[in-house]
Amino acid sequence: MHRRAFLAVTAGLVLIAGLEGSASPTPPPGFLDAYRWKMDDPRFGGFSGIEVAENGREIIVLSDKGAYTTAQITRDDEGRIASVAANPVKLLHNPDGKPLRPGNSDSEGIALSADGSVYVSFEGPARVLHYPKLDGAPKSLPIANGFKQLQRNSALEALAIDAAGVIYTLPERSGAEGKPFPVYRFKAGKWDKSLQIPRSENYLPVGADFGPDGKFYLLERDFRGLAGFSSRLRRFALGRKGFDAGETLLETPVGLYDNLEGVSIWRDAAGHLTATMIADDNFTFFLRTQIVEYQLPD
Repeated sequence: MHRRAFLAVTAGLVLIAGLEGSASPTPPPGFLDAYRWKMDDPRFGGFSGIEVAENGREIIVLSDKGAYTTAQITRDDEGRIASVAANPVKLLHNPDGKPLRPGNSDSEGIALSADGSVYVSFEGPARVLHYPKLDGAPKSLPIANGFKQLQRNSALEALAIDAAGVIYTLPERSGAEGKPFPVYRFKAGKWDKSLQIPRSENYLPVGADFGPDGKFYLLERDFRGLAGFSSRLRRFALGRKGFDAGETLLETPVGLYDNLEGVSIWRDAAGHLTATMIADDNFTFFLRTQIVEYQLPD
């Protein structure tokens, strides 16, 4: 059984066992909103990546089935999500202009460039595609040394782009507990693997973004079986010698949210640093598509 199928089945057992009926855990400091998003579209769901515009009202979301949609968020006077109006979910294309084929469409990470183009990372086979327009044909970035050795279902989960247009991606697994996660960086037409991020506890990377403060944000997930999911958000400064040790900004209680997989960092109208995260429902009735938001310290 594939890992994701296992996650989905176990989450279903949580529901059947009635564990979700217990008292809800208390959100950590900074909690803003947890919006349940629904849409009548057969391709809706499985969202593993999200990008939020600077105004906090326009989003792009990426499905792990090789699909995407764009949407407009309406917010109330306090900035909380009141509604989401989305366009139909569309399929991504291969460089040949044809829709991605099953088995070749496990899109996981998304990064929005300053010029409006979009980069997408994939788990299987591990690669990164550059879409000048999301509804058009992409260009393939070179395959880095090491991509082919990554576990097919634990490959390029997280993807981010910095202000200079440099691409960063890392796999969900490092190969061993205590072994740092390798960070692949695409700069000047070449990949390097000189960077790494420390691995701690049982958390594994699922999403990444560079914030408006220029720092690298990493969303991680810890699956605790019948108890559910815990999510963690860490922030790293990147200097000449690589990433620093980082700081933990957020760690959610087990079972508070479902499978948070995508993250986007932006500032609201008052200048507050905000994290918007999206949960992957695995196309099941017992997991939710949630948009979760937290205010972060500067």
